Amino acid sequence: MKRTLFCLYLLTIIACSPAREAIVSSKNVQVKVMSYNIHIGIPPTKPGTTDIDAIVSAIKGQDPDIVALQEVDVNTARTGKINEAAVIAEKLKMNFFFAKAIDHDGGDYGVAILSKFPLSETKIHRLTTIEGTKGEPRVMATAKITLKNGQAIRFASTHLDAQRPATNREKQISEINSISASETLPLIIAGDFNAEPQSTVIGKLDEMFTRTCTECAPTFPVVNPRTTIDFIAYKKTSKIKTLSHSVVPEHYASDHLPVVALLQLDF
Repeated sequence: MKRTLFCLYLLTIIACSPAREAIVSSKNVQVKVMSYNIHIGIPPTKPGTTDIDAIVSAIKGQDPDIVALQEVDVNTARTGKINEAAVIAEKLKMNFFFAKAIDHDGGDYGVAILSKFPLSETKIHRLTTIEGTKGEPRVMATAKITLKNGQAIRFASTHLDAQRPATNREKQISEINSISASETLPLIIAGDFNAEPQSTVIGKLDEMFTRTCTECAPTFPVVNPRTTIDFIAYKKTSKIKTLSHSVVPEHYASDHLPVVALLQLDF
């Protein structure tokens, strides 16, 4: 009897020890992130035809943990009145958050976040479009994501203004930096910035964030890509490092190529 009680005592100490706790909540974890402008699920070679399965296949082939989507339709007539964010998430068995930017064609249009992990504290940050520029309203979606080791990060998906003058993009990236400055969680942002690495817009991004690529391969257009406008980056104060970065050669589903990065986060 005494021996049995002693064994139970030892097991209790082991289960509650700091070493055991360290195993449960590991200090570092790897996360694969994707950014993908999905062109509302309409392949460029098939105008008017929605092919969500092609988008799903492109994402599934990379098996990302977290995805930033841009150009997402929800219940619009032009894409068959389907909730693209919900359908893609369901097919991939991922959680999702859709952030509406504008009303369009009887439904909504914006960006989304997909995640294998739980989402909370979801928020839509409305970015400025300067009056008289005829720019389209833009947003940044953010969510708190609790990773498999129990630690939390903040993740953002955005799509900046597409007009040739950089006026709105410069304003929008400044706002993103301002929002990000006070963030205390490790912060990752991904999206279509509609700006090339040498631009003032990406220069401003680089003031706050570290991109997962320095010599970045082109992401647009999908046929003979020649410009790099899709990026993944993390806040400089976050304990994150890039293990790999690649542009996925998926030339059918969208007019953009997906971008994927494997990151290591140290807590």
